[in-house]
Amino acid sequence: MKHLYLLLVSVVLFSCGNERILQLPEIENAKITEINDVSHAYLFYDETKEDSIELNRKNLIITTNWLVNVDKRLTLAQAIPKIKFLQEKKRNAELHKNEDAKNYFTCNDTSIKNLGFLEFTNVVYDLIDIKQDSTGIQTLKSKTESNNMAGYHAQSTLSLIINEDKKIKIGNEIIFIEELSKTMEYLVNEYNFIGFHLKLYLNQNLSFQDYISIKSKISTLESDTISIANNEFIY
Repeated sequence: MKHLYLLLVSVVLFSCGNERILQLPEIENAKITEINDVSHAYLFYDETKEDSIELNRKNLIITTNWLVNVDKRLTLAQAIPKIKFLQEKKRNAELHKNEDAKNYFTCNDTSIKNLGFLEFTNVVYDLIDIKQDSTGIQTLKSKTESNNMAGYHAQSTLSLIINEDKKIKIGNEIIFIEELSKTMEYLVNEYNFIGFHLKLYLNQNLSFQDYISIKSKISTLESDTISIANNEFIY
């Protein structure tokens, strides 16, 4: 299995005599580096198609763990509808369903020069118009307002709005992804909350590589004080 993974760092699929190359997104220090009992789906970047994407899912088996190989050049606008389609196929399966089977994105883990995997089994993708849905976005109040809030000392829902340039808007502040860990630590101390429940709003023009990098970094924040919502909003 390990040797097979090595061959997949850049996926090459031969079909009907045609060579197809899929560039996997890169990740560092993936938490998951080996999975057994798998079948594959491929989302190719295809410039010859109007929407620049082609889904190959012929070899997917409902009862297995699914490795979804997404070309890193695709945007979320291109990839997410296909990913939602795959999720629904598995969730709605009536025969031979395996509740233990999970879904993973396949990545090239540069720290080990092998494959790493990012689980998305329970992620629910919502495609939204952020202008119409803006009232549901939770933002920080001033410290004075926070001190008067019902639910003070409770965990607060906080929205991270990730722009096309990968900068993150939190309330009225805009930060880089590299600053997020220190920012969250500051907010927990400054606002005297037990912690934060993070909701992600992701710009549809982010590349899948950007998405994997952001998700990987944000996942490292999970702790006793910080949790991450399963629902992700693509705007």
